[in-house]
Amino acid sequence: MSLKDHLPAIDDRRFPDIMDEIKARIARYTPEWQPVWNDFNHSDPGMILTETVAWLSEMMIYRMNQVPELNYIRFLEMLGIELRAAQPATVDVAFPVAEDCPTAFVDVPPRTQVSAMADDDGPPIVFETNRSLRALTAQLLSIQSFDGAAHGDHTADSDALIGFAPFGPLAGVGSALVLGFGFPSAYPGPADIFPAIVFEVMAYATPPSGAGSFVSCGLPASAVYSSARIVWEGWNGTGWTPIDALKDDTAAFTRTGAITLRTPAAGTLKRDYMGAYVATGAGTPPPLFWLRARLTKAQYETPPMLVTVRSNVVPALQAQTVQGEVLGGSDGTRNQTWTFASTPVIAGSAQVRIDQGLGDATWTVAVDLLDAGAQDTVLSLDPGSGTLRCGDGIHGAVPVANPNNPDANVVAIEYRYGGGARGNVPAGAVNALLSSIDHIDAGKVANPFPAVGGRDEELLAAAKERARRMVRAQCRAVTVADFEALAQQAGNVARTKALPLYHPQFPGIRFPGAVSVIIVPNAKRQDGVPFAPVPSDGLMRTVCAYLDERRLLTTELFVLAPSYHAISATVDVIADPEADSAAIRQGVENALTIYFDPLIGGDAGTGWPFGGTIHYSKVYQRIFQVSGVDTVASLVLTLDGVEQPECRDVPIPANALLMALEQDVTVLFPDEVAA
Repeated sequence: MSLKDHLPAIDDRRFPDIMDEIKARIARYTPEWQPVWNDFNHSDPGMILTETVAWLSEMMIYRMNQVPELNYIRFLEMLGIELRAAQPATVDVAFPVAEDCPTAFVDVPPRTQVSAMADDDGPPIVFETNRSLRALTAQLLSIQSFDGAAHGDHTADSDALIGFAPFGPLAGVGSALVLGFGFPSAYPGPADIFPAIVFEVMAYATPPSGAGSFVSCGLPASAVYSSARIVWEGWNGTGWTPIDALKDDTAAFTRTGAITLRTPAAGTLKRDYMGAYVATGAGTPPPLFWLRARLTKAQYETPPMLVTVRSNVVPALQAQTVQGEVLGGSDGTRNQTWTFASTPVIAGSAQVRIDQGLGDATWTVAVDLLDAGAQDTVLSLDPGSGTLRCGDGIHGAVPVANPNNPDANVVAIEYRYGGGARGNVPAGAVNALLSSIDHIDAGKVANPFPAVGGRDEELLAAAKERARRMVRAQCRAVTVADFEALAQQAGNVARTKALPLYHPQFPGIRFPGAVSVIIVPNAKRQDGVPFAPVPSDGLMRTVCAYLDERRLLTTELFVLAPSYHAISATVDVIADPEADSAAIRQGVENALTIYFDPLIGGDAGTGWPFGGTIHYSKVYQRIFQVSGVDTVASLVLTLDGVEQPECRDVPIPANALLMALEQDVTVLFPDEVAA
């Protein structure tokens, strides 16, 4: 039996109990008043006094009963457990150049702010670009694959975010991804000049159909080697000329990232027609400048796939920057605190200077002061509350008072704040440019993909559970529960499932020493889109790095994206004669969609169980819970497009989850059935 069942209440009396006890003692303690004090109404002066005493007693009992909870939280502090601060979402934002721009490019400075409207009637959600962007006036107008023999046009696939093979289905040596750039018709500059500039092309990779998405966890400093070698070239009118590729974050198109190129000198590239982009007579589009990524070595285990290729895109963070904020003054006391005006503060962004009378000195901002020496100029920061604390002269130095500036010598030179699940906005929502940039088309600024990674501040109940798991695991991933608990601590992870002896490349074999961890991110639902949250490549690598530092040396570790199977139901229900058919239809659709949900579905409401069988009778129960439903005339479940037999439980593959499609609900009334 749980110890909670044996916890005694220090005092469980309430106001009525205390009043009854006082009334029972009146005759004993005040016998002289017994003949006259027999009016216990609220207007009696004696009862007013007793009610006051009873109320004060109840408040004292309430506070006394809070002592165990206070001790619990103090013990959490002793263990170093704090509520995890809200985490900011990240998103890629496109900055199109206006068609009448007179220059070949526009520089977008770092920390450029864009925003999205909140769906909770709150203030707009602000994002800031993480770095500068050189946005091209030339537009990416043609995306083609060349398999060594023929060109395939994937421009429409890229715009619609439909996956395509950039090097064809085989990805052999000589295959190429061909990109065509053209200046808008209103561009006033020279039409035959593609300047020598450094720019980036964003490639969004996706795992090929049928292949599971996973990340193998190695040592943090291990190098990543591409399975292919790519050279970049530009068309000079008669042949292809080499182009310097300064950086390739995509590892030869095997993961999402940016490719940074330096184009040749102005006038080197010539406009032309290429592959599937051809002249068609009157009204034909103008010729384009062409760049290509050609395979000179190809050893892909599986040919790469791309979701889309975009130019003029830069990553942004759900954050706002504050500079030069005066936090207060130092008075020479130990453990002195200051508070940032805006929270939550993003970890690692705060820069603080303290003037102790000898000029400004930058103090390091850390998570805690445990490792700080007596003379170390280190401050600790609680990101959630924005509380900045100095040392005590043993762990961390104590800043002395500055008599020339007693109230303003502690200054936050810069910090960034923001975060929360509300930042996980859908694609296209980040569409407002807050600071004007010359020649950037503010009306077309948008995010091609949803923002991910935003997470609210941790609840106290979640911190308590995390503390118990941490004490048991001792920051070591040994058991299945350890891997699952630690994976949830690593990032924006809602659910986890650890699979011992499972290797993603050998799924049918029990692989000694292998452990695979499935992670489901805490994603935001979008109306009209089947909900199947998939972790980003960055989140999987983040969880990998976190678990890799805590695994046993002999464990081979993998982090996997969940596998989803589409489920839908065709339901005929007979409603009560007085019921609202529209409300019943909507209620049944919502009940089934929620029941199959990977985050809040299932019988317990904590998400559909991994590999959990769909029990026909329990689906019936969900339908009957909708008010107004009298009878279920027919129920047919369809899994991955295949209708399942009626009145039979439907198994799903091991460790898989469900993705609810649109439910087909028909509502009939008894008289319609009889007819």
